[in-house]
Amino acid sequence: MSNDPLLQPYQLKHLTIKNRIMTTAHEPAYPEDGMPKDRYRAYHVARAKAGVGMTMTAGSAAVSRNSPPVFNNILAYKDEVTGWMKKLADECHDHGCAVMIQLTHLGRRTHWAKGDWLPVVAPGPFREPSHRAFPKVIEEHEIAEIIEDFADAAERMYQAGLDGIELECYGHLLDQFMSPATNTLPAPYGGSLENRARLALDIYRACRARTGDDFLIGTRYCADEAAKGGITPDEGIAIGKMFRDEGLDFLNVIRGQIHTDAALTDVIPVQGMPSAPHLDFAGRVKAEVGLPTFHAARIPDVATARHAIASGQLDMVGMTRAHMADPQIVQKITEGREDDIRPCVGATYCLDRIYQAGDALCIHNAATGRELTMPHDIPPADTIKDVVIVGAGPAGLEAARVAATRGHKVTVFEAQPDPGGQIRLTALNKRRREMIGIIDWRMAQCAARDVTFHFNTFAEPADITALSPDVVIIATGGLPNTDFLEAGADLVATTWDIISGDVKPGQNVLLYDDAGDHAAMQAAETLSETGATVEVMGPDRTFAVDVMAMNLVPYMRNLQGRDVTFTHSWRLNSVTQDGNQLRAHIGTDYSDLTREKTYDQIVVNHGTLPMDDLYFALKNGSTNKGAINTDALLSGEPQPWDTDGYALYRIGDAVSARNTHAAIYDALRLVKDI
Repeated sequence: MSNDPLLQPYQLKHLTIKNRIMTTAHEPAYPEDGMPKDRYRAYHVARAKAGVGMTMTAGSAAVSRNSPPVFNNILAYKDEVTGWMKKLADECHDHGCAVMIQLTHLGRRTHWAKGDWLPVVAPGPFREPSHRAFPKVIEEHEIAEIIEDFADAAERMYQAGLDGIELECYGHLLDQFMSPATNTLPAPYGGSLENRARLALDIYRACRARTGDDFLIGTRYCADEAAKGGITPDEGIAIGKMFRDEGLDFLNVIRGQIHTDAALTDVIPVQGMPSAPHLDFAGRVKAEVGLPTFHAARIPDVATARHAIASGQLDMVGMTRAHMADPQIVQKITEGREDDIRPCVGATYCLDRIYQAGDALCIHNAATGRELTMPHDIPPADTIKDVVIVGAGPAGLEAARVAATRGHKVTVFEAQPDPGGQIRLTALNKRRREMIGIIDWRMAQCAARDVTFHFNTFAEPADITALSPDVVIIATGGLPNTDFLEAGADLVATTWDIISGDVKPGQNVLLYDDAGDHAAMQAAETLSETGATVEVMGPDRTFAVDVMAMNLVPYMRNLQGRDVTFTHSWRLNSVTQDGNQLRAHIGTDYSDLTREKTYDQIVVNHGTLPMDDLYFALKNGSTNKGAINTDALLSGEPQPWDTDGYALYRIGDAVSARNTHAAIYDALRLVKDI
C-alpha cells in the first residue's frame, strides 16, 4: 500500500473510488450526432486504463431540446444515449474507474441558431456576451418541462450503469437562476436566495425520485461569482448548505463567472497565471459545508494535486487538462515515474479550440482525442533502423522521441546551440515560459533513450550521407516571410526580430499581422512595454484569429493599458523610405481604396517560408524522392520501404507554416510506423 495521499481510496457514500485523482467534466466536442460514440469512449477509456480514479464525462450533456448543443454536447434527452453511455461506463469500470456524467441546461449560454433553432431561455433578458443570444425570459411551463427533462436524463444514466450524475450549476441555467445578476423572475423562482436556489433543488428531488439512493447525485456549482451583483461567498456557502440538507452527495466547487472570455479565463487560468488560484476557497467550502468536495482549476502538476489532498482542502482533485497532456499520470505516479509525466504547459489550445467550434486537442500530445488512430504508448519496431533528423524544434524532437522509443538508432543535427526552434522565442515571454516544457520533456525522453545530438551544426548533405542512414527526416522549420510585400521587404522588421531582441523597438510602430498567431501579440507586448505607440493592423474582420479566446485575454489585459490600437480590414501592400521615416502603402480587400501613413518602424507577421534547401539537396538521392505516401499515412500503415538507400521525409514548418500541434502531429503519425 502506498502512503501517497493521491493514491488513497476514497469512500463516497456506497462507492469506493480507488484514488483521489479525477478528470472533471469537460466537453472535448467528440460526440457524433450528439452521441458519445467510439472516439469519445476511447478518449475516456485511455485515462481509465491508466488509473484515474473517476472520470466525469460531458461538459455538459444537454437535457432539453431548447438547450442547443453549442459545444457539440452529448444529447442526454435522446433515448439512444443510454446504450452509448453504457458502453463507455462498462469499459471504464473494467479498469476500476468510476464514471459519472454532468447534466445541464445551458440556458443563455448557447445560441438559437444551433440544434433545433429554438429560442434560448433564461430567468432574465440579459444576453451572455460570449454566445450573443438574447434570451426569452423563461415561463412556468418551461420550468416544469426542464425539471422533467433532467429527471428523464438522470434515469437514462442510471439505466446505463453510471455511478452518478453531476448537476451543472455554474454559468448555465441553474446558476443563472441562483445568481441575482441574471435572475429577474418573481417568486417562487426569483427574489430571495431560497427562491433562486429552488430550481436546482427541485431538479435534484426529481432526479433522486427516478434513481433512488444508490445513485450518486452532486453538483458543480459556483460558490462565489467574484463579481459585483453576483453570488457572494457567504451566499455560496449558504447554497452549499441547502444542497447538503437536501441530501446531495458531493459538491464540485467553482469560483467566478464564465459569461465573457476574460471571466472564463479567471475560472480556468491559462499559462502565466497562478496555479490553483481557487483551492483555498474550495477548502473553505468543504470546511463550512461539510460535504465531500471536488475541485479543479489549473492544478497541472502532481505536487499541487498532492498538496490539495494532503492539506485536507479537497477529497477529490481534478487534473483535467493535465490528463489531456498525459493520460497516464496515475500510472506513472504508481510506478514511481513522476519525472516521466508529459507536462501540461497551460497553453489551453484544448479549450480554445472548443470555444472556436473545433474539437479539443492538446498542443503537444497529438494522440489525445485520436486514441483510435494514434498511440499513447509507442510500440517497438520490428526492424531497427538508423534515423537521422535535422532540426531540434518540436517536430524534430517528437520525431526523435518516437523513433528512439521504437528502438531505432537516432541522430539529431541542430544549427542552433540549444533545442526548441520557435518555442524558444515563445518562451522569452515570461508569461509563456512554460511552453519550454514541450522541449524539455522531449529532451529528457531522448536522453533516456540515447539519442545523439549535434548542436551548433549546420548539417550539409555529406554530413547526412556519411552516417549511411535508413531514414532522414528534415525538420528544419522556417524563417519569417517578408516576400509578400510588393516592395520594401528590406525595410521592415519581423516579429521574430522584435521578440528575440535582435532589432530595437521603434517609437511609432506599425505591426502588420495577417498570420493571426501568437507571434504578433507577443511582439505587440514587447514593443508596447517600451512605451512605443503601436498600431496592430490586419486584413481580417478581427485580429489574432488563431490566438483564440482564452489566450487572447492576458494579451489584452497587458495591451489595453498601453498606447496600442487595433485596425481591422486593411492590408499592407508595400513600404517605401520617406526621409528617416517609413511610408506604409495600405489597401483593402473590400474596394480599390488606398491610403498612406508614416511610421518610424514597420514590423510584419506573415508566417514562415520553409528552410528546405537541405531537403531538396537530398531529395534525388533518396529512395522515395521525398514523397510521403498519403494513403499509408492516413490509414496508419508503414511507408513503402526500399532497403537500398535512405528514405527522405520532411515535417512541420519545413513543409509549410502551421503551428506547434501540427508539427508534433506530423512527426507522430509518420514516425510511429517507421
